[in-house]
Amino acid sequence: MSNNAYDKLVQDFMAKIKAKNPGEVEFHQAVEEVAESLIPYIEENPQYKEAKILERIAEPERIILFRVPWVDDKGEVQINKGYRIEMNSAIGPYKGGLRFHPTVNLGILKFLAFEQVFKNSLTTLPMGGGKGGSDFDPKGKSDNEVMRFCQSFMTELSKHIGPNTDVPAGDIGVGGREIGFLFGQYKRLRNEFTGVLTGKGREWGGSLIRPEATGYGATYFAEEMLKTRGESIKGKTVAISGSGNVAQFATQKVTELGGKVVTLSDSSGYIYDPDGIDEEKLAYVMHLKNVKRGRIREYAEKYGVEYFEGKRPWSVKVDVAMPNATQNEINKEDAETLIKNGCYVVSEGANMPSTPEAVEVYLDKKILYGPGKAANAGGVAVSGLEMSQNSLRLSWTREEVDEKLQRIMKDIHAQCEKFGKEGDYINYVKGANIGGFVKVADAMLAQGIV
Repeated sequence: MSNNAYDKLVQDFMAKIKAKNPGEVEFHQAVEEVAESLIPYIEENPQYKEAKILERIAEPERIILFRVPWVDDKGEVQINKGYRIEMNSAIGPYKGGLRFHPTVNLGILKFLAFEQVFKNSLTTLPMGGGKGGSDFDPKGKSDNEVMRFCQSFMTELSKHIGPNTDVPAGDIGVGGREIGFLFGQYKRLRNEFTGVLTGKGREWGGSLIRPEATGYGATYFAEEMLKTRGESIKGKTVAISGSGNVAQFATQKVTELGGKVVTLSDSSGYIYDPDGIDEEKLAYVMHLKNVKRGRIREYAEKYGVEYFEGKRPWSVKVDVAMPNATQNEINKEDAETLIKNGCYVVSEGANMPSTPEAVEVYLDKKILYGPGKAANAGGVAVSGLEMSQNSLRLSWTREEVDEKLQRIMKDIHAQCEKFGKEGDYINYVKGANIGGFVKVADAMLAQGIV
């Protein structure tokens, strides 16, 4: 079949998706990116076509919407929306984070849940895909306000989750504090201590290196990609966006492996430190963002480096870019600028941080490009390991968990290589999409039309 014929099949498929899910732009983007890789493969494997596997994966098994009333410190009643998208449970319980952010809406959560199905499958662990959250904004709220919101949110969510049904975790706006409040309320309502959430505190069922896992994993994936060219992170200059959990631990691991991180950012702008963000500077960033809840511009003031208000760090000359902030933060122009300035590795720590046009640039220039569903799967991989430890009622050492994480990232890379090899080039987009699809699709075929 010609490329034009495949393009027509993708267009027809997407027309149906858009008609059924109007206005959900991010969801359309995520599905189309996957469909472009999968439809040629499905045409060659008609068992998937006949059972309409892709159409079924693109439709959530269940969508839960609810209101979340809570009382602020002034005694005023506030009302937010709550969501849980239970996307696919073919290979295990629904698994995916909760996001608390004003931008949260149904389309964004459906895109994240859809991506999560493929990402979780790639880890080789028995986890289905889900995502949830609220348009609640924890920024500027007191601990007591966050607690009251979390307790109200979990009062409704607890009816729909459980260790063998759906196991949420953290995401943007949901860190250790929020997971603690959510877990405490679940335990109180259900009268059981069980592994219903991941990202828990070390003393009450959490796993070592879970906070580090996404940033570490994206770095390990970059290292695996570089190995295909006989290289490593050592000696490379790296641009990282974001300054939260993923960015912090990606910076730590890159530095540990001998690379030099020169940028960090937040929603206000980015800092450029040509000397590199070493261990001491990173400790300052961690205190600034995790304790003081300050802005990254304070780093520039403290260390006397440049701060670029309202900009993203993709114009800096680097070898490696790690977008770790949010979706669609690298557009076509950014991608072209990165490559013009010598960047030849992109490893995504965030979910879908590159626009489709940016991805086209990466693939056209044949750079090493690790899409989020592969490169940032380390976080959910260690969440899966946390679930295993909870089920076994034991805790593995830091070294054991890190070793398992490295092995999982190598396995993900191997699957991408297997399904994405195109002559001398590895198309990681195609490899991740097909590699993640096959396991879920085969499980769905075995389980019948459900």
